[in-house]
Amino acid sequence: MTKRIASDAKPTSLLDPSQGGRCARMVVLAIGLLATMVGCQQPSPPGGTPTFVGLAKCASCHQKEADAYRGSDHALAMQPANDQTVQGDFANARFSHRGVTSTFFRRDRKFFVRTDGADGTLGEFEIAYTFGVKPLQQYLVSFTNGRLQALGIAWDTRPKAQGGQRWFHLYPAETLRPPDLLHWTGRDQTWNYQCAECHSTDLRKNYDVAQNRYATTSAESTVSCEACHGPGSAHVTWAERRKPGASRAAAGATGLVVRLGRVEGSWVMKDTQHGIAEWSGAPRSTAEVDACARCHARRRPIVDPYPYGRPFLDTHVPALLDPALYHADGRILEEVFEYGSFIQSRMFQHGVTCSDCHEPHGLGLRADGNGVCAQCHLTAKFDTPDHHHHKAGSDAARCVSCHMPARTYMVVDPRRDHSFQVPRPDLSVAIGTPNSCSGCHLDRPPGWVAERIVRWYGPASHARRPHFGPAIDAGRRGLLSAEKTLAALATDPDQPGIARATALAMLPEYLSPASLPAVETAIGAVDPLVRSTALAAIETLPPAERLRLAAPGLRDPVRAVRLAAAHALAGAPKQTLSVEQQADLDRALTELVASEMVNADRPEAHLNLANLYTRLGRLADAESELKTAIVLDPHFAPAMVNLADLSRAQGRDADGERFLEQALQVAPDSAEALHALGLLRVRQGRRGEAVGLLRRAAQQRPEVTRFAYVYAVALYGSGEAARAIAVLEEAHQRRPANRDVLTALATYLRERGDPKAALRYAELLATLAPGDREVQGLVASLRRQAGLQ
Repeated sequence: MTKRIASDAKPTSLLDPSQGGRCARMVVLAIGLLATMVGCQQPSPPGGTPTFVGLAKCASCHQKEADAYRGSDHALAMQPANDQTVQGDFANARFSHRGVTSTFFRRDRKFFVRTDGADGTLGEFEIAYTFGVKPLQQYLVSFTNGRLQALGIAWDTRPKAQGGQRWFHLYPAETLRPPDLLHWTGRDQTWNYQCAECHSTDLRKNYDVAQNRYATTSAESTVSCEACHGPGSAHVTWAERRKPGASRAAAGATGLVVRLGRVEGSWVMKDTQHGIAEWSGAPRSTAEVDACARCHARRRPIVDPYPYGRPFLDTHVPALLDPALYHADGRILEEVFEYGSFIQSRMFQHGVTCSDCHEPHGLGLRADGNGVCAQCHLTAKFDTPDHHHHKAGSDAARCVSCHMPARTYMVVDPRRDHSFQVPRPDLSVAIGTPNSCSGCHLDRPPGWVAERIVRWYGPASHARRPHFGPAIDAGRRGLLSAEKTLAALATDPDQPGIARATALAMLPEYLSPASLPAVETAIGAVDPLVRSTALAAIETLPPAERLRLAAPGLRDPVRAVRLAAAHALAGAPKQTLSVEQQADLDRALTELVASEMVNADRPEAHLNLANLYTRLGRLADAESELKTAIVLDPHFAPAMVNLADLSRAQGRDADGERFLEQALQVAPDSAEALHALGLLRVRQGRRGEAVGLLRRAAQQRPEVTRFAYVYAVALYGSGEAARAIAVLEEAHQRRPANRDVLTALATYLRERGDPKAALRYAELLATLAPGDREVQGLVASLRRQAGLQ
């Protein structure tokens, strides 16, 4: 379910790959378009490019797999609304939620809901499709301009004894009214953007930005065989030409675009003392994980149409361990699906793939209960009270209870964490993260649980493999240790790539000569996720440094890395680039623009393009993109704030003022708009108004230290030094490592005649910048003033 995510990002930030997490269950929702919207058989294009042939053709040879698939949640996920598919109560059933009473009824053998529409008034809407099977079923409504919208009221398909067979709201704690993005008519509930790519076969969004309408099509109205294996016409040709009785090896290449079959080899228990099987055979491919990641990840697509068979980061950019999505130790928080968790695991690092545990056609597990884990983990060692210290056969003795704790999303849908971590109550004590043990022992503090772990497994039980959680926590909280620990994590090859990339994404806030070598090292990492994030971390460096570090990335074989390199070098002085480098940059910039246009139906994409064009000096194009964003969403305040900033840069503060006032009309609590208008009032000499606006911005977003810092500077400039220092001290408590705040505190306290207090902050600043001569001079001066030298 999509939730409101408070982001630290300024309005100039890139479209967040963490957006778009609203699904009832990834193995449940397999969505496509029906015959009126679909061309199921596509003519073969010139040159013999493989085309889609459909389930029936695949089933003619692969009957066993097709039979398993037909009964799966994928096959039944999106269907036309009729007597056989609709599970909800449409017998004039009424459901009330926060002042709106919706009625579900039938007329002329069709299904309808009477509920609040885009204008806020009650209206009748025909149900076009069912969406999902279990544990809930949603319903889609067709709108003009080719879009489908998902109702926020769903049917609980669980048995009545389990609390099901009822209507319920997916946002029970929220009052949603248009134009709220989460209202069922809002853009965050639009199927074409939010759901369709993952849940159709060969989806073509076909969005026309000039007309703001969709002509979405797909090759087949389900997640069918070719959604995973790619277009099958070449495979069909191979099969038809294959001689009877010939082996696959004899026939050579099978024509499959994506090869997901198991490689030769098996998991072998080589060491019973260790008790965990090791792979024996040909090297395992990541092709299967990459194919599944397209839909089982919180991610942002960067290419259209989807090129089957490419590495995941050649087609998408996954979300990192964002605080709105994951706990600091990588455990799931928001609805993130499986990929971001699984790639944290040691299982992934040792070659385990999705189908080792999951049967890919029927979607069931390979075995019941602990039998899934027993495929590779010796039962005599792990499925015993000597290991789990609970009663055999109890729920607590299930492997998943400890190693795959579940969270419930969409009110009724529990999903398990796929990072397969060992319970770490010691981390709960240290950084406040949850742990499996405390999830059951609610009456016991984490310290009690941590003590039991030590008693059972010894004092070195958690020292075997240092965890990345404390470093991520330090970065999130702005601790004094953040730069050092994040730099160490970024270059630790034993840590998961997604954790290292997350550390790199945090480092720009702390980046100094001490941590820059870690970023340089990461740019050459094997993992493309690490490489791309490292390149994004250098954007604040001087142009010559950026060129030296990012230019090779323009030719990286992975698209996500090339995009990051292009973004880092956008606007670099042309005279500093060689002819070859300029050609590389031009190609990568073309890819970067195209990657944003994949989501041209989103105002955020046009905001991103405007920021890119601004850096390239194409101000007219930037302004055009921002205005397009506002056309797509008249309430999109970030575009108005950036238009104001663009106007200011061109000496048009009067225009900028109008844009900011417009932003505050549609979003009165926008901290960014309040902050920008406050700065404008400072330039206009209206200091009293400026201070009030900057105060409101800081109050709206206390987690954004920049707002508090600027507010404090304005207070100090207005003669309110004591209040300014108090604001800065509060900001320091929230982000101890913020250097601007420490500098201001040291400076203001010295000017106020308190060198001892100033020295305390200057010395903290010196620990963060040990080689900064200016800071060293400040410390020495304050020590003399305080009589300490």
